[in-house]
Amino acid sequence: MDLHTFPVGQRNSTRMSRRTLVRSLFAASAAGSIAAVLSGCTAFTPEELALDEPLASENLGQSESANAQIAFVKTADRIVGVQRAMALLDPTDWNGKQVLVKPNFNSADPAPGSTHPDVLQTVVASLHDGGAAGVTVVDRSGMGNTQSVFERLGVDEMVEAIGGQLRALDDLADEEWEMVDVPNSHWQQGFPFPRLVGNADVVVQLCCLKTHRYGGHFTLSLKNSVGLVAKYRPGDNYNYMNELHTSPHQRTMIAEINAAYTPDLVILDGVEAFVRGGPARGDRVAANVMLAGSDRVALDAVGVALLRHFGTTSEVSHGPIFEQEQIARAVELGLGVAGPDQIELVTDDPESQAFATEINAILHDG
Repeated sequence: MDLHTFPVGQRNSTRMSRRTLVRSLFAASAAGSIAAVLSGCTAFTPEELALDEPLASENLGQSESANAQIAFVKTADRIVGVQRAMALLDPTDWNGKQVLVKPNFNSADPAPGSTHPDVLQTVVASLHDGGAAGVTVVDRSGMGNTQSVFERLGVDEMVEAIGGQLRALDDLADEEWEMVDVPNSHWQQGFPFPRLVGNADVVVQLCCLKTHRYGGHFTLSLKNSVGLVAKYRPGDNYNYMNELHTSPHQRTMIAEINAAYTPDLVILDGVEAFVRGGPARGDRVAANVMLAGSDRVALDAVGVALLRHFGTTSEVSHGPIFEQEQIARAVELGLGVAGPDQIELVTDDPESQAFATEINAILHDG
């Protein structure tokens, strides 16, 4: 088998250089197209999105040199939340790009057990409106056959209706995988990672806000990457998911998967959250927040702070946030910021700003 070792803080040479923050929603034409695609839904108008300045306010305790901006939007409306979060980040040129979207379809359970249709539809419509040459949605379900999960959730029809392509990673041929290893890896022989991720011009990840009762402790952007790793590589009967889920190093192994790629944009849907249980079902709260950014460490740190705000498991509540194993290993690998002082929460209205101030305090205290 081919084996690629990724140096710390780097990735596959096809997409190894870290891209600048993706920060986008498109102007009037984009909002109009989204409204057309999402029948029965009201798009957030350009006039409503017109802001004097994003509120990256001084009272959040951030320095001017903060290098990871996380859009932080308080809302109960997923469509509006995605649009506002993307609008808070600088524009990126999608024009002519092949975009790969990795949602969270680990199971056929409704959000936050899986990506909500409104989130996927709004993101894909925005990519098309921005001129993307093609959008491919990919995933591998951990709880059931992926194609069956797609069918039960109606993902096939949804993606087709919004002009995208859908790939179940279970169905990839052997030559469509490559073996990946990282320095001081806790994976016994590396892990199989799909080549199509490296071949994409842009990668967008969609994750949820929830805990994980099977040893991950929480499942946010870092954990969502597990769905990109094969359970079995074709022709090989070794069970990589069994290795992951039975290892005492599960949380560090989760972080190591993320060294294989760098997403250009991550959107975390926290309109609803599981504060206990997960990933498919759990104790649900209305967290009413949408996050976006490109730094997975920063995003997950904010996600953990949110879970703590609503009251969560002892594992997620214990100790400094940056000592959580997923986050600590990701920092070691150079996958994102090294501490809370490097995170800037960017908001667009007073209500979001007030909530962000509360979460920022938890982020720094923890």
